[in-house]
Amino acid sequence: MPIIDAHIHYGDDAPELLALLAEFDIRLLNICFAKDATAAWHADAERYRSLAADRPDRFAWCTSFDLPRLDDPGYVDAAIAGLERDFAAGAVACKVWKNIGMEVRFPDGRFFHVDDPLLAPIFDWLAERGYPLLAHIAEPLDCWLPLREGSPHYGYYSRNPEWHMYTRPDYPSHGELMAARNRVLEQHPSLRFIGAHFASLEYDVDVLAETLNHYPNLAVDISARLIDLAVQDSAKVRRFITKYQDRILFGTDVVMRTPPSSLALTERAQVIDALRTVYTTHFAYFESKGNVTVRERTTEGLGLPQRVLDKLYRTNAEEWYPRLK
Repeated sequence: MPIIDAHIHYGDDAPELLALLAEFDIRLLNICFAKDATAAWHADAERYRSLAADRPDRFAWCTSFDLPRLDDPGYVDAAIAGLERDFAAGAVACKVWKNIGMEVRFPDGRFFHVDDPLLAPIFDWLAERGYPLLAHIAEPLDCWLPLREGSPHYGYYSRNPEWHMYTRPDYPSHGELMAARNRVLEQHPSLRFIGAHFASLEYDVDVLAETLNHYPNLAVDISARLIDLAVQDSAKVRRFITKYQDRILFGTDVVMRTPPSSLALTERAQVIDALRTVYTTHFAYFESKGNVTVRERTTEGLGLPQRVLDKLYRTNAEEWYPRLK
């Protein structure tokens, strides 16, 4: 069964990687994002574009736009011009990252949020042309809770304290960021909107279900949130995925730290084996009816029926990102 990993950052064409993708029949949607105020992300865009042009059977790509330049009256026009070029060059979507809402500020210190009027013309432009927006807004709820060993995201926030908001009450709350995201959904009802990482509502599929019920233009990808499903009741997760089977996209969010093609053979094999383990763990959780281990936690596999797996693994990505067809 062909599979689309609809959220990954793996811009390389090492023979070992291509062999793995062929073995599982996987196509990668490589995701760009503007991490800072520099134009460094354009190098990723060029690499992803080139891979997709050379091997469209295995690679596709998602572009982005530069972070807001609040003192530049030509910013919106420049951002749209960049998007026009990238979509003409084969991009399938556009992404905004969590630094919108959690890092970018006005000169007076206020945080710039995704529902700011400055971005509305960009979102309108995307919606009018049927181009989807992939949005990573906020972080897991653990970001605003005390560090707790054993919680799904303890490892990340203990290693990346700059993103742990529990001790930073001057930063926006999880609720404030979700409200800004929801206003975009309300203001742009024709915009195909994919909430990355379970739309940052990973902690309870019932809460996510309420949001999906309210916003029909919203879908979500599962990238980097398998553990959040694994710690919830499997029967509840199974019911959720079955009910919303047309609005959940498969993705891993694996990040390529160093191109495998530049590594020694032994190191390259280790990197490819790690990616293989990511895929086999996901497949076991969604397909198996027995016990499955996800990051050293034992849980019950979901045993999803084939029609649901087909949508999760491929056809939902093609529906929400039409250029993947």
